[in-house]
Amino acid sequence: MHITALRDTEPGSSSYRLAWVATGEDGRPLGIAYLRVPTAPGADHRAELDVSVHPAERRHGVGTALFEAATAAARKLGRRSVTAGPVTGGSPFLATRGMRPVLNLTFARLAVADADLARLAALAREPHPGYRLHSWEGTVAGDLAPSFAASRRAMDDMPMDETDVAAEEWDVDRVRAIAAAIDRRGDVLCTVAAIREDDGSVAGFTELVVPGTGTGDAQHYGTGVLAEHRGRGLARWMKAAAILHVREAHSGVAGLLTDTADSNVAMRRVNDTLGYAPTHWSVLYQLDL
Repeated sequence: MHITALRDTEPGSSSYRLAWVATGEDGRPLGIAYLRVPTAPGADHRAELDVSVHPAERRHGVGTALFEAATAAARKLGRRSVTAGPVTGGSPFLATRGMRPVLNLTFARLAVADADLARLAALAREPHPGYRLHSWEGTVAGDLAPSFAASRRAMDDMPMDETDVAAEEWDVDRVRAIAAAIDRRGDVLCTVAAIREDDGSVAGFTELVVPGTGTGDAQHYGTGVLAEHRGRGLARWMKAAAILHVREAHSGVAGLLTDTADSNVAMRRVNDTLGYAPTHWSVLYQLDL
């Protein structure tokens, strides 16, 4: 067996990937491991691992060799931890190699055809004194960009249980780079924000990514409300408006996907209220280096 190391030729604005390909003596591919290496301040202490071995080649040491190559690289890079998953139903492979479960996640889907549109419309129309909704697709407008970037700190205290996370730094360039990356791959980033009426700043946001084909399922990327604006129903308000926006602007989308930490009771309650139905449960693993 041979292990060949590879690296992204075009790294992203906030991360890059390393890869290791395992091949047999005859050159046939056996498996591959990816290590995503974040470079953004606040995320540059960790790495994210994905190991995949062809079913016919398992139990012959291929996965172990790839795992060891990737984790050795993470140590050499000075990373503090490596996460893997989330894995549906858990992973004995990861557990026996020193990785421990740190976060349980519930995955859910809202079938657009089954959505209670009248109720969603009523929720989206509910008055929230002192706030208004604003939506856009793609990159945030220049006048709102600084406030939108600042609002990303709403995700800093999102329940992550024992996962090794820290507050990340956000600025306008990073926000725009992420939107540009989504656009380059042909997908559409849809954002709904709650705007303060008094100063025009962003109090919270929710993001959805629609496939470039305009069909299939869209994926929630994140929902956050700044701490000083919580308790006013803004998350439910924004997500209801986002569902309606996707239905109207992207009629080919069949469903909306989301994943939420089991300990994030507030967001799970919002999803339940909007009609999201659980599809499966997964576990995130972590190796402390």
